[in-house]
Amino acid sequence: MPASLSELQTPGLELDRPDGKAGSPVGMAEYTAPLVGGEEDEDAELPPDFNRLWTSAQENPLDFTSWTELLQYCEQESHVKASRRALSSFLVRYPLCYGYWKKFADLERRAGNTKRAEEVCVEGLKAIPLSIDLWIHYINLLLGTLDMNLPESTQRIRSVFEEAVAAAGLDFQADRLWDLYAEWEKEQGHLSAMTAVYDRVLRIPTQLYQNHYEKLKTHITSHPPQSVLSPEEYKKIRATYRESVAQGEGTNRVSDGEERPPGEDETSETANGTDTEEAVQKMQELLLAAWEKTHAQNEAEVRKRWEFEDAIKRPYFHVKPLDKAQLKAWQSYLDWERMEAHGGNIEGDVTQEQEAEKCDNCVSGHARVLFLFERCLIACSLYEEFWTKYVQYLEPHGLDDTRTVFRRACEIHLPHKHSIHLQWATFEERYGNLQEARRILQALEQALPGLAVVRLRRVGLERRAGKLEVAESLLREAVEQSKAMGQLHAFYSIKLARLLFKLGKNTGRARAVLQEAIELSPDNSRLYLNLLELEVSGDPRINGSAVQQCISRALAAPLSPETKILFSQRGLQFAEDFGSSVQSVLGVYDDHQKLLKELGSRKRGAENGDNDDSEKISKTDDGSGTMAAAPPAGPPVTTTPPPPMMGDMSGSHAGYGAYGSWYQQQQYGSSYGGYHNPWSQYNQYYPPS
Repeated sequence: MPASLSELQTPGLELDRPDGKAGSPVGMAEYTAPLVGGEEDEDAELPPDFNRLWTSAQENPLDFTSWTELLQYCEQESHVKASRRALSSFLVRYPLCYGYWKKFADLERRAGNTKRAEEVCVEGLKAIPLSIDLWIHYINLLLGTLDMNLPESTQRIRSVFEEAVAAAGLDFQADRLWDLYAEWEKEQGHLSAMTAVYDRVLRIPTQLYQNHYEKLKTHITSHPPQSVLSPEEYKKIRATYRESVAQGEGTNRVSDGEERPPGEDETSETANGTDTEEAVQKMQELLLAAWEKTHAQNEAEVRKRWEFEDAIKRPYFHVKPLDKAQLKAWQSYLDWERMEAHGGNIEGDVTQEQEAEKCDNCVSGHARVLFLFERCLIACSLYEEFWTKYVQYLEPHGLDDTRTVFRRACEIHLPHKHSIHLQWATFEERYGNLQEARRILQALEQALPGLAVVRLRRVGLERRAGKLEVAESLLREAVEQSKAMGQLHAFYSIKLARLLFKLGKNTGRARAVLQEAIELSPDNSRLYLNLLELEVSGDPRINGSAVQQCISRALAAPLSPETKILFSQRGLQFAEDFGSSVQSVLGVYDDHQKLLKELGSRKRGAENGDNDDSEKISKTDDGSGTMAAAPPAGPPVTTTPPPPMMGDMSGSHAGYGAYGSWYQQQQYGSSYGGYHNPWSQYNQYYPPS
């Protein structure tokens, strides 16, 4: 007997059961790899082209075509060992492909491994518990292999049916599953159980809701109430019928167990104790009247959802991208269901009493929202925004369920999408699980080595945890590993220098980091700007010479003319603000004028206020903002000062912390594998709602 299907369960989604107990919720269990073949197949030779196709798929695991070619070849060859190996590896990467789970189970069944076929179905249902097709395939497998003359076989089938409708019964297209359940109960001779099945589905909005109602009416009118109802329900409907008869005749109601006047007979029973034909007809009418009201309510719910359901053209998983209309349809449906469940409040603020009332109706509520999210994440599992939307909804309802969804997204469906991993790490850090946050970021960095945003998030995590030594060590490691990539090495060097200077209060070590980076990248203006910011931040009476040395070094470096003018201007500003004598200020001013002459008339025009050239100067390759024009010849005291030196120079001289321009620099993308970092808006910390 395979593993219990109860492993699919997680608190959240419940359906009514005939015994009155809560049903099984939507499966959000961790998925494990499917079972591979037994030892008896280890010595079998593989088909001739298997190794070539297998290698192609393993080298390109994200290439869906390589996998399908491998699987088609194995199927054509009818080779059990090759098919097992290919299917097992494929389904680890694409567990939502229910059709291949069915192929895997059929493969094992044809090979005579019935138990293994059942185990494959169970593994598949862990991965995709909402698959109506896979549930029906599993049930048919059991029906074809179990000895139905045994009472335990009947009980097992009924148990699986209950698991199936609990996991997937809310699906808009779950009609085949409900019909199969009802017909199976009829075949077993359990007419009352068949009635109970139809009674349950009659309260669920499905595509063929009208068919269920018609089948229920036929079922009820084809058999006496005593056969299609449980003893408790039958007793209740008889009491209702007697009450209606008593009220119609103007007599007093006579309840079961009470003595009747001498000579008065039970009008609803014949001599042999069965219901009269009139009584049967009246009770059937009473039953159908009650179900008519339920059917009308359900029909209204179907109409609300019909337009949303009709807009969904691909409810199954596929690697092909969905068009914008499909994505918008899912977004709109989710937003509507959330508002419907929570009284028009999409944020989900609802009292427990309101939530209980919704759940009692089994039409809308938290359970349906969860189910719709699960349906959506079959078709949209490769889109981060839907996982983000799901965890944002789940977080107020339960951290464990939220964590489980993060794990499914990151470890199964989106192992190479960094944004959702960063959100998960932030989630764990926010709730104090620092070790788990570290593990997530380390695993992500191993999967996507060299991704700058991940290393910086690791550094930030350690810094916020008060572990400055670890943060420094991570940055130093990044500096060492990126020496062959000039732009990236400069980027990490600036980050390390800032950490040492701002938090470590160690100017000397920060200076050494920047000077070493300048030796490797003498044409990187950001390094000079950050070194200048470091020197200017000190005591000007002590650091004056260091500031001028930094400026002189920048002027001698292979930097653009515009950048050199910037440094010369700042040197002049520093001299004006902190120079010890007017002679020193005049000397710096003269050097500045000589630089303008050396750069030519075009640059001189820019410094004297030419609009076109000044605009060009504002677009320097170091990401700096607009620079003030240089003064005309005359006393230096009339010089219009350039922007003050302040803040973080890693991305712009305009302000500390404005390093969004660094992330968006084109040269960084070209020098580092074309990676364009979206982190400048911090959307992995606070994803859009």
